[in-house]
Amino acid sequence: MSTTFAEAGSADTIDQLRAVGREFHSRGWSLGTSSNYSVVASRDPLELLITVSGKDKSALGRDDFVRVDAAGKPVDGSGRKSSAETLLHCLIASTVPGVGAVLHTHSTWGTILSGADLARGSLRIEGYEMLKGLEGIATHDTFVEVPIFANTQDMTELAQRIRHRFAALDWSAARSPCHGFLLSRHGLYTWGRDLAEARRHIEIHEFLFEVVARARMLPAAGAPPQPRQTVQQQQQQQ
Repeated sequence: MSTTFAEAGSADTIDQLRAVGREFHSRGWSLGTSSNYSVVASRDPLELLITVSGKDKSALGRDDFVRVDAAGKPVDGSGRKSSAETLLHCLIASTVPGVGAVLHTHSTWGTILSGADLARGSLRIEGYEMLKGLEGIATHDTFVEVPIFANTQDMTELAQRIRHRFAALDWSAARSPCHGFLLSRHGLYTWGRDLAEARRHIEIHEFLFEVVARARMLPAAGAPPQPRQTVQQQQQQQ
């Protein structure tokens, strides 16, 4: 086996990432070869351990990871190709303070909502108890705005747009200005100080996405659905 990060003492980290892949696949968040996951392997210089391209996330092997530098270039000599979206992981790790892991999912609800609210530029989630699962939020009586970016296959251009928007946010505040972002009709990126926190942020976001989407399907408040007419009632009206 080529020199891998596992040989450098991070076998546990790799096993944790493999477990994340199995869980997220089972929950419908990382189907097929979609999604990518990373952890910060080194801060100075910045290097990430990230999933390689085109792998079924339900069956990640120990060699399905590659170490990359801040520009997303492999540095472990393995010859493996990292995810096409590696540059976004590098951007998050270098821009958002304290990031130790970055996770990306492709859920049904995130895909739908990110397309529906693209014109608005963000998805507003307000008033739900589960918001307290996001780091720094201590009450349900609040809201978050999850930024939404138009999707593209040009990762350099996309990274520039995200960087520009993130530069206008106050990352020094006690509460983070956002805990993740959406790519339109694509999926969610979120992060955490470590893999456990990033995983929790995925779970919280995905729950809230489903709640918001299902709530939009309900009749407007104060207008309960009308009971369906029986065949006899329909005939009487004719």
